[in-house]
Amino acid sequence: MPKLSAHSGQTASLSLWELVAILVAMTGLVALSIDMMLPALDEIAADLNAPNPNDRQYVVASYLFGFGLAQLIYGPLSDAYGRKPVIQGALVLYLLMTAVCMLANTFETMLTARVFQGATAAACRVVAVAIARDLTSGRRMAEVMSMAMTVFMAVPVLAPGLGQLILFIAPWRWIFGFLLITTLGLMTWLHFRLPETLHPEYRIKLSLKTSTRAFVEALTTRLTIGYTLAAASFFAGLYAFLGSAQQIFAEHFALGDDFPLAFAFVAGGMGLTSYANSKLVHKWGQRRLSHAALIGFIAISVIHAIVLLMGIDNLFVFLLLLAPGMALLGLIAANFSALAMEPVGHIAGTASATYGFFTGVIGSLIGLIIGLMYDGTAIPLIIGQAAMGSLTLLCVWITERGKLFGTGEEQHTPEAIQSE
Repeated sequence: MPKLSAHSGQTASLSLWELVAILVAMTGLVALSIDMMLPALDEIAADLNAPNPNDRQYVVASYLFGFGLAQLIYGPLSDAYGRKPVIQGALVLYLLMTAVCMLANTFETMLTARVFQGATAAACRVVAVAIARDLTSGRRMAEVMSMAMTVFMAVPVLAPGLGQLILFIAPWRWIFGFLLITTLGLMTWLHFRLPETLHPEYRIKLSLKTSTRAFVEALTTRLTIGYTLAAASFFAGLYAFLGSAQQIFAEHFALGDDFPLAFAFVAGGMGLTSYANSKLVHKWGQRRLSHAALIGFIAISVIHAIVLLMGIDNLFVFLLLLAPGMALLGLIAANFSALAMEPVGHIAGTASATYGFFTGVIGSLIGLIIGLMYDGTAIPLIIGQAAMGSLTLLCVWITERGKLFGTGEEQHTPEAIQSE
């Protein structure tokens, strides 16, 4: 089992599997903060007097907006001061914002706190990707991120059910209480086990000039900005699903408290394909897997939209088409991220922040627009996903100069993780 050695004079080391576990825990907190809320959205909206039924989606969208926006801050900070102090400081602020959510007595207070809760959680995503890029590159990074995402995808499977279990025995506020306890455990683990992974020679002095230069480099690197915009378009469809899933499953299909089961069925497929990606990426490469999966997603979404427009609208058919389409996310997300980060390892924190900002802000805003079109049917969601998938393919086609399924300039040898 390969070992990961710390930098900056630290003596801690991690196995590859503990690295994956830490990445899962960090990004898992982000997912828990979204998916545990889903069964409670109607109760939160009712208890805090939300003006309109569809306004419950703002509880998810406000978090995603803050999550995307704040990543621009954590990138330069982590490139200047290292990964570990930035993530630990952000988690302290996350605890504070989660407590405010737990105690909120108005819908406006909840939404404001959720923006800042997402903003503090954003450090988990930026630092996790930066750590992965510090230690790996090319197909190895895609493999590591896929391994992390395989377990990470268990969170959407389990989190709504966990949130529902809490609702059976306690008010919705205790969902935030659970997040407080989980965060304290994560902070303790990171304190004792996470070494500093940023090479001293890669530290970038924090200044407006250096930060701007790094952002400009990320924005003008064709592969990075191309796959960033592609991911933003694709994730818009995913965020639309997250925002409207509770209404579609619990209300439109009348599943009520059984809604987490349908959600878990869809999320489970994404977990399986993420695992498959970790095994296939070395053989087939990021481009071939993600491009083929994207075309498959578009085809399934278009067929699904036609089926719904023909009036065939029952739970069995809906899941039969939605689950395979969403499962293809597992062959797209990690590969898009690895492709975007490949040329910018020397500014991994800033590049990760740029990627997260565009995918988070653009994705959440477009996803919210699609979600707010909910009219008692799933038609707006599925048509929206088909449209966003098509836009994603256009971004990829332009980025790759009209050549899909290529091998590109991927590096096959990791920088710091090597097989024994």
